[in-house]
Amino acid sequence: MAKEKQIGKIIHFFDKISVAVIELMAGLKVGETIHVVGGNRDFTQTVDSMQVEHESISKAKKGDQVGLEVSQPVREGDKVYRTKE
Repeated sequence: MAKEKQIGKIIHFFDKISVAVIELMAGLKVGETIHVVGGNRDFTQTVDSMQVEHESISKAKKGDQVGLEVSQPVREGDKVYRTKE
């Protein structure tokens, strides 16, 4: 059974390029799976890439605000969880 820990929340969404800005409450690495929940949104996806200030990074730490492409539209305030198997 998968366990989840909240690692952040959506603070902005660029709908034309489908990029969410996440304020992290815990670290996150490329390759990890996230679960986004809020309103009628509920989906999981793998983190393929992340950026901070237009620079690609492979891992981010607590307190960072990272941009990542999302597979579905999200809204400010949506919660982001890390999925662990």
